[in-house]
Amino acid sequence: MAFEAITAVQAAEERAAAMKLQAEQAAAEAVERAERDGKAAVEAALEKADGELKTLRTQSDEKARGDAQDLASTTKNREAALKNRARTRLDHAASLIVERIVNS
Repeated sequence: MAFEAITAVQAAEERAAAMKLQAEQAAAEAVERAERDGKAAVEAALEKADGELKTLRTQSDEKARGDAQDLASTTKNREAALKNRARTRLDHAASLIVERIVNS
């Protein structure tokens, strides 16, 4: 009976060692799979962020061009208004000068 007990203990130890080895292998595979999945998730997030950045940059450039055109248009309108006012004042000043020369 002692021999059977020793054999049973040895068999149990061998099964435990085999189970430990399987558990270590499964854990190593799980770590490897998690790292691979994590890298893939990071790469996907980077690609998505890059695409969004390009879209935002394009939208920003388009808005900047539109704003620049609006500013240029407004500036040209102000320039035209100032020129008209200057011409009117110049005509009025010339009239005053002629009037003073004639009246003196």
